[in-house]
Amino acid sequence: MELRPFKFIMTRNCERVLMSARHHFFAILFLPFTVTIIVPIILLLLSIWSRISWLFIYPFNLLTLILGVIPIVVGLITQYKTNRTFAQIGKGTLAPWAPTQHFVAVGLYRYVRNPMILGVLLTLLGEAILFGATLIFLWFIIFWIMNHIWFVRREEPDLERRFGNKYREYKQNVPRWIPRRNPWLPKSTDR
Repeated sequence: MELRPFKFIMTRNCERVLMSARHHFFAILFLPFTVTIIVPIILLLLSIWSRISWLFIYPFNLLTLILGVIPIVVGLITQYKTNRTFAQIGKGTLAPWAPTQHFVAVGLYRYVRNPMILGVLLTLLGEAILFGATLIFLWFIIFWIMNHIWFVRREEPDLERRFGNKYREYKQNVPRWIPRRNPWLPKSTDR
């Protein structure tokens, strides 16, 4: 009798989970990580005028430190929560090449249509303040303008096509950039 080595047989569900994890990893690595870490590091290296907390004397150095760290922390928490929502409810990623399969209008998405990008923008703004880096602030503005154009011309028409009236109702009630005071509650019970 011949003994065969143990062979791992991957189920369809396990395979799907691994593919999803891989998609999320690459989407996060290439998009928010590049925008909030790689590009700012390059910009800091290019700028001789960047300094942590701008080298102000006390208490102003503490104030710039706080004013820089708060948006960074809020931005990172926002990015984490929205990525998690996309994975759990939307069954997709933040990346255009692996979009959500289901319409997402829960959590932070009830306050603003683009909380994920808002989280990235907050992180960039915090970095610009923390390091006193004009180049990072310019990157913040350029990134916001690029995303605004992308959302208006590509993503929103695509979401209208994919999700129809659900998305149109959402778009009419939830602002693109400035969060609502109260969460939007859709007329239907669908997410």
